[in-house]
Amino acid sequence: MPTPRKPFRINVGFIAHEEIGRSHDFPFEFDTITLSDELELHKFDGIVNIGRTPQGLVVQADFSAETTLGCVRCLNEFDHELDWEFTELFAFDKRSETDSGLILPEDGQIDLATLLYEYALLEVPISPICKLDCQGLCAECGQNLNEKDCGHRPEQSDSPFAKLKDLL
Repeated sequence: MPTPRKPFRINVGFIAHEEIGRSHDFPFEFDTITLSDELELHKFDGIVNIGRTPQGLVVQADFSAETTLGCVRCLNEFDHELDWEFTELFAFDKRSETDSGLILPEDGQIDLATLLYEYALLEVPISPICKLDCQGLCAECGQNLNEKDCGHRPEQSDSPFAKLKDLL
């Protein structure tokens, strides 16, 4: 059972002593959870399945949540849905260790918070846009063009290549 201070710490010592092939599900559900200073998730929901193998414990996780992002075009905040999953092996010893370098601690407690954060962060877009047809801000006056047209138009370029735009 996870503790409130460390909600993603799971005691898996009992699974390590079960027969090969046994697995257990650990559901997670939070209204709001903070994984780091820059990543707060809302409507967090997920399930972790931990199974015993000859090499260690296989953790298969599937999560979904929402986070608040700032649009790079209009600078408004919006909710963005994240869906991610991962599979990792917590090896019993160095011989079975994978590239991730995860070893099952002697106390049988694994903390998935770091893995959860890293995989969730991979789902956050680099340049988030609130909607596909977001018009952004006017370069002249800063007006949000999604709310109102300010009447400013981009200047015609003096570039010799400006005529090539008409061909597109």
